[in-house]
Amino acid sequence: MRILICEDSVLLREGLVRVLEDSGHEVVAALADARTLEETVEQTMPELCLLDVRLPPTFTDEGIRAALRLRARHPDLPLLVLSQYVEERYASELITAHGGAIGYLLKDRVADVSDFLEAVARIRDGATVLDPEVVAQLLSRRPRDERMQRLTPREASTLALIAEGRSNQAIAATLFVSEASVEKYITAIFQKLELEPDESGNRRVLAALVHLEHGGPQPQTGAGS
Repeated sequence: MRILICEDSVLLREGLVRVLEDSGHEVVAALADARTLEETVEQTMPELCLLDVRLPPTFTDEGIRAALRLRARHPDLPLLVLSQYVEERYASELITAHGGAIGYLLKDRVADVSDFLEAVARIRDGATVLDPEVVAQLLSRRPRDERMQRLTPREASTLALIAEGRSNQAIAATLFVSEASVEKYITAIFQKLELEPDESGNRRVLAALVHLEHGGPQPQTGAGS
């Protein structure tokens, strides 16, 4: 996969280049700031853009604002945002914007190379991959929604794991249930959230976005159905 990196830390930037290239990806550009980001995207046509939230000159939210501009200009371009913290002001807007695959991971997760590369692969395949801490902080700021209140605790836990980008197999392992049970919970979630089948088969992402936009019961992995 062709990947563009925008990260101001030389060590992390070069580390990301090494890890990605060693795993078979092509890094088409590695930028230290967002000044030429949009121009470079036009020139290199990456299949994934990886950005740090904090970039020069203020090291506050330049990266995530750049990601929002890319989402508006190139809605189908998959984006992976890395951060040391959750930038709540723009994170929800970016995650809930219509477009291609999206990931938002805290930098602590990047320390685990296998988890990081798995996240890159899932985003490549069209998944929404969100750090659990990102989900928790965004949910703590969201009002409740009537549809979310229809979910059982087990369904709410399943939906929270979907929002983190987990597969059915991973959800089953986390909740200590069978994959058949997970499929049952997901079917019920789609029905209760009033998500009709669509041509893209994207109801998992839509369900995750409802979860983020409106909040719901917090995950309870030990709760019964």
